[in-house]
Amino acid sequence: MNEHKTYRGLAWIAAVAFFMQTLDATILNTALPAISRSLHESPLEMQLAIISYALSVALFIPLSGWLADKHGTLKIFRLAIGIFVLGSIACACANSLNTLVVARVIQGFGGALMMPVARLAIIRNVPKLELLNAWNTMAMAGLIGPILGPILGGWLVTYATWHWIFLINIPIGLLGMFIAGLYMPNSKGVARKLDWIGFILFAGGLVGLTLGLDLIAENVTPNDIAFLIFIVGIIFLALYYVYARRCAQPLLPLSLFHIRTFRIGFIANLFIRLCGSGIPFLLPLMFQIIFGYGADLAGWLMAPIALSSVIVKTFIGKVLNKLGYKKTLLTASFGMSLVIALMSLLHKDTPIWQIIPLLMAYGACMSMIFTSVNTLTVSDLSDQLASAGSTMLSVIQQVGIGVGIAVSSVLLGLYRSAQGDSGERLQQAFSYTFLTSTIFGVILLLVLSRLHARDGEHLQHRKEA
Repeated sequence: MNEHKTYRGLAWIAAVAFFMQTLDATILNTALPAISRSLHESPLEMQLAIISYALSVALFIPLSGWLADKHGTLKIFRLAIGIFVLGSIACACANSLNTLVVARVIQGFGGALMMPVARLAIIRNVPKLELLNAWNTMAMAGLIGPILGPILGGWLVTYATWHWIFLINIPIGLLGMFIAGLYMPNSKGVARKLDWIGFILFAGGLVGLTLGLDLIAENVTPNDIAFLIFIVGIIFLALYYVYARRCAQPLLPLSLFHIRTFRIGFIANLFIRLCGSGIPFLLPLMFQIIFGYGADLAGWLMAPIALSSVIVKTFIGKVLNKLGYKKTLLTASFGMSLVIALMSLLHKDTPIWQIIPLLMAYGACMSMIFTSVNTLTVSDLSDQLASAGSTMLSVIQQVGIGVGIAVSSVLLGLYRSAQGDSGERLQQAFSYTFLTSTIFGVILLLVLSRLHARDGEHLQHRKEA
């Protein structure tokens, strides 16, 4: 019984960390117009305030596994939350876009350590049969965060000031530190010497990739410079691949990708983000700029996504037991792609009662996908690869959010340039962006088709409670 409570406690610790990260990554969405007015910037050019967080995560996340192995999961987790909260306070004190970006980088440093360490504690301490329940709890928080973010952002901007969207992290962070002290063991791994060459190549590649996409999306930096940074990021990642093949103990071993379920889950995570992560960024902007909704209404329209996400979590275990992981993921991914395609039909005269079912369907599909694919991805990791696997999964998830938003911004910018920047033409730009995003959904289906029908059976409970 005590062990069961410990498992649930670890799940809630990870849930708090994931909630803080995803809330902070999206709470700016509905608040961007208000923040941009305060900082004298265009709301359509404010994505650097969002992407800078992802850049910081990309830079420091490769260190998370090594730090946890050397100093212990509890110590690093509490340190991460402390840095994250300090960064939040700095964000609230920002008086220009540049100072806001610097504060977001500090937040990103804390965020880079939080989630991988919490996930590592779960992988090391939770039995396989309990893994789905733990991931379910964590994934629910991760899905609710992006939805409550716009709601809280819109409400706080309307009835308070935008500074409170960052100050709200203080009590949540203190709660996370308290729960961690109760349930998280300070487990350590083999303290290897840090692979500095691997860190520079891998982190540099992630930063170059994400920053390059963001600069292309902003359309302020000359395109040749933006593309050069993007290409440099790809080159750094390619160099890391060559280096890691020859290094005896690389920062993140390539042997992870010899595990078929990890390899498929890793790639699938990337295309899930490319297809779906830009939606919570695009919808609040479209609702406010084109539909003319207030920030509070635009935020509350995200609530149906959270509601359907929570509802699906109550029976996802039964669905997985009946259909298996492959059929569940294929069905949910097809549904997600279809719903995003249907979003291209929305316009300013669409009744809200027609918008809500679409948003609920999106939330249900994303909820099903995240719980299933993330559980399956780590299901076959050995103890020796647990730390590296947790770090790599966090890399693709957290950097994937930034890349997903950046790609959506790039697509929207391209269509804005081609269609126009106001009225009906801007509406068409949003519609084309939604449609183009579904291409990644088609690729996702092809990736998931490589799963075996029996994958994940060892994670399923054979008797229902």
